[in-house]
Amino acid sequence: MQEVPKLLSAELDGITAEPIEVEADLNVGLHAFNIVGLADKALNEAKERVNSALKNSGIRPPTKENRRITVNLAPADIRKVGSRFDLPIALAYLMASEQLAPFKTSDKVFVGELSLDGTLRPVTGCLNIALMARDRGLKELFLPEINAEEASVIKEVTVFPVRTLSELIGHLEGVSPIPPYPHAPQEGTYTPSLVTLGEIKGQGAAKRALLIAAAGGHNILFSGPPGTGKTMLAQALVSILPPPSLQEKIEITSIYSAAGLLRRDLSFMHFRPFRAPHHSASLIAIVGGGQNPKPGEISLAHRGVLFLDEAPEFHRDVLEGLRQPLEGGMVSIARARKALLLPSRFILAAAMNPCPCGYFGDPEKECTCTAREVFRYKKRLSGPLLDRIDIQFEVPRITIEVLREEKTGEGDGGAREAVARARAIQRERFARHGISVYTNSELSSKHIDELAALEPAAESFLKDTLERAFVSTRSYYRILKVAQTIADLASSPVIKKDHLSEAFQYRIRTNE
Repeated sequence: MQEVPKLLSAELDGITAEPIEVEADLNVGLHAFNIVGLADKALNEAKERVNSALKNSGIRPPTKENRRITVNLAPADIRKVGSRFDLPIALAYLMASEQLAPFKTSDKVFVGELSLDGTLRPVTGCLNIALMARDRGLKELFLPEINAEEASVIKEVTVFPVRTLSELIGHLEGVSPIPPYPHAPQEGTYTPSLVTLGEIKGQGAAKRALLIAAAGGHNILFSGPPGTGKTMLAQALVSILPPPSLQEKIEITSIYSAAGLLRRDLSFMHFRPFRAPHHSASLIAIVGGGQNPKPGEISLAHRGVLFLDEAPEFHRDVLEGLRQPLEGGMVSIARARKALLLPSRFILAAAMNPCPCGYFGDPEKECTCTAREVFRYKKRLSGPLLDRIDIQFEVPRITIEVLREEKTGEGDGGAREAVARARAIQRERFARHGISVYTNSELSSKHIDELAALEPAAESFLKDTLERAFVSTRSYYRILKVAQTIADLASSPVIKKDHLSEAFQYRIRTNE
């Protein structure tokens, strides 16, 4: 039995890379070049790119073969999309036509789009493919040179940056080896333009709420009349968050790589994302999905901040679609073949006016809305959604005296350092109890029962308050998580009465 050459490549399923075996076979018959294995149109066009790339590289192309050429992409039940299979298809053909000497293929992965002159163009999802190679014990990854820095963060995989098809053939034949890309990722110098707390005048109580949200990873909703600084407060949230850890950077970058959103000059995400979609965005744009499922805004905000300005103006299905991700940190997109899971552990920062005109309850300007209009506007945020927002804060209007007298600063008044200290306390506590989470907001009800230590006065206060106020089970645990964060900011080993009372204060109901 004649041996058929086989190489490994990869396909993206959401943000997860799946190994794909590429094999080529030459049979007697009139010339034909067929690609089988559930390939899309862009992939079927690979035969033209491969033909031209081989011809212009001085190699006999498939069009010169008076034989039937069949390229199979297995497993056949996984849909293959895009142009990343050009390179392995070309190599499989060269091995089948005996123009390339056999080499060990079992520990190598090949991805890349071929230009007509044989150079390699960048492809998406290279970090995801490197993660797949690591998890499956594959040692070498050959990809376009421009994608090498992105994949090189995975130290268990040797990354070879390839510029041209001829260069790769020379490497595989041992004529001119390609030096592997160095593993140590460089720290990024790019940081997005941010609003800092020092630029916001007044609003000391709102800044305190923002500090708690950042320290514990809690969702936050600002309500108030127009022009009070709600948007600036939400934008300042990401500026006081600590830098992401290496694992968080890998998670963020893998999502942006799969979505094709990595910039040419920024191949690795060194900062936390801040996403602010417009209120006209569709459910698929926010949650993710589509014919070829891609991450939505909630996944692009993973480990960062998702800001919904004018939250009641978003479509109802979009707002309700946030409920599952806010609770579990994952979004499940159901498809006929399988359910696609995408990470979506973000801090939700939302802003809203108290009514359609924006001035309900404003002491300076009279509201022109009817009672029914105010009621219907506030009901656009459902009770179950509000139940998942830990901190709900009414932002008051700033007086002219404060605007004129208070100086605008450049720093954050030590807020970032306070957040870093609180998160360090949380990390130590989680490590001590063997819990794999990053912040208090991610704790399960079981974990918060184990970790939350209340002083006797706080226990009595909690019991009295729960007897007088209706609080759902979810709200009860979220109040304890916020109180734990407040205690961490105060470096207190136990939750005190003051910490609990402040946490209860943030559970106002903006739709009542």
